Amino acid sequence: MFEINGIVYASEFKESLKITDAKITEHLMMLLTFSNGEKRVFDATVLTGPVFKPLEDDLVFENFKIVHGVLTWMDEEIDCAPEYMYERSYAYEEMFV
Repeated sequence: MFEINGIVYASEFKESLKITDAKITEHLMMLLTFSNGEKRVFDATVLTGPVFKPLEDDLVFENFKIVHGVLTWMDEEIDCAPEYMYERSYAYEEMFV
């Protein structure tokens, strides 16, 4: 149980997950760094529907911004929740040479 702004919640407190860094690795693929320190590989082909159609254009996909921990495109017309991206990505193991 926890309280925020005078409201008591029965569940456990879960800190909001945010994206702190993102890099394009190839067509519709990104390496994301989350606020919990994890780096994960995200395949954006899971973003389906008409709203995400512009992302198929590499110029649009590569022109992203991180706004308050959320990845956005096209002047914030398109965005995706960090939690969704985290759940649909996989761990990235860095290779040390």
